[in-house]
Amino acid sequence: MNLDADPATRASDRKAEIAAFKRIVATYEKPNAKRASWQLFNSLGSYVALWVGMYFALKVSWWLVIPLALLAAGIIVRVFIIFHDCGHGSFFKSERANNFWGFICGMFTMVSYGHWRWEHSRHHATSGDLDRRGIGDIWTLTVQEYLESSRWKKFAYRLARNPFILFVIAPLFLFFVRERFPIPEAKKKERRAVYTMNAVLLLNAIVLSLIFGFVPYLIIQLIITGVSGAAGIWLFYVQHQFEGVYWERRENWSYMKAALEGSSFYKLPKVLQWFSGNIGFHHIHHLSPKIPNYNLEECHHSDPMFHEIEPLTFLNSLKSLKFRLWDERNRNLVGYSYLRKVRAKQNSEQAAA
Repeated sequence: MNLDADPATRASDRKAEIAAFKRIVATYEKPNAKRASWQLFNSLGSYVALWVGMYFALKVSWWLVIPLALLAAGIIVRVFIIFHDCGHGSFFKSERANNFWGFICGMFTMVSYGHWRWEHSRHHATSGDLDRRGIGDIWTLTVQEYLESSRWKKFAYRLARNPFILFVIAPLFLFFVRERFPIPEAKKKERRAVYTMNAVLLLNAIVLSLIFGFVPYLIIQLIITGVSGAAGIWLFYVQHQFEGVYWERRENWSYMKAALEGSSFYKLPKVLQWFSGNIGFHHIHHLSPKIPNYNLEECHHSDPMFHEIEPLTFLNSLKSLKFRLWDERNRNLVGYSYLRKVRAKQNSEQAAA
């Protein structure tokens, strides 16, 4: 898209690029009931089987329970992707089926389906847009915004972006506390969805506490939620916080660029790709949320346009841990050490003036 063109021309270019990618992805937006049903069976079935296994393992040793709990955490990541697809209306063709299984998967993942679906749709509409940050994303400030922030805001930001807080404390807070309350902007329908899920989760906790005992159930649930939550947040983090990521102000923002350059192609080993429900093909997902997870890889391999995208490997993704701020001047993510250069340059310019 020509960024130097007038607004009308840019709007026309946006329509043209959207029409082009719609032709490419249309084939893969068709849900497959057999593939979806098989995913439900091998995911939810495996998860229930692991809880049964943990019940009997508990009678022998916690050393048998913990590996099963860790495996269950991996399965929950996969269940969340099914939940996620249902929220986009892409997992099944039937809206009723998506809503039913979305609610069931929400019960396993401890997330209100109706509320999350509404909130997540806003993330897709604003991803990569600097003027519409803060909706279903990782808190990210620009360098200048950080420098102009109060001392308290800087402290809060550094705390929120600390890896220990982000990947250890945040998952437990998110699923045990944050998801139990609707956001202030939520309407009556979404609020009711949260309260309904809370009642279901309370009943579920009571039943499992009676079966396992309250303390064993709590420990198992903490392991599963903590590990799966950390994995989920990590996946979401590297999908939008990586070297070369796309961010743009609203007037120049492009949906297609936000999808293909603002969402990573996270190339994982096949076993991790299975547990993560192919969500590593996140560029394809943001290009068209209507593509179910079981079609994402096929879509990626279908057109040369996607082959030009540089994959993000697991080792390369670790670099994302050092990224803290968006530098608008150089259009890249930087760490806190970069602030010293900015301050030195500003002091130099002030001295020269």
